[in-house]
Amino acid sequence: MADDPQREHLDLLREIRDTLKLQRALIEEQLARSRASVEESIGLQKTALQRQRQVMLIAVPGIVACLLAIGYLIWRYF
Repeated sequence: MADDPQREHLDLLREIRDTLKLQRALIEEQLARSRASVEESIGLQKTALQRQRQVMLIAVPGIVACLLAIGYLIWRYF
């Protein structure tokens, strides 16, 4: 009789151990996917910033030139 409860406890502890191993493996897999996702996101953000700088280098001088031209026309004809 004493063997049965001990065996049940031992089986239960083994199940718990196996479940914890599985959970640990799943957590490590999820962590790896999260890291890959974060790295991809950082790369996309860097690309976006580079493109934004390129647009600013073209757009700002163009806008300033247009404003100067409008200012000149206003000054000249009014």
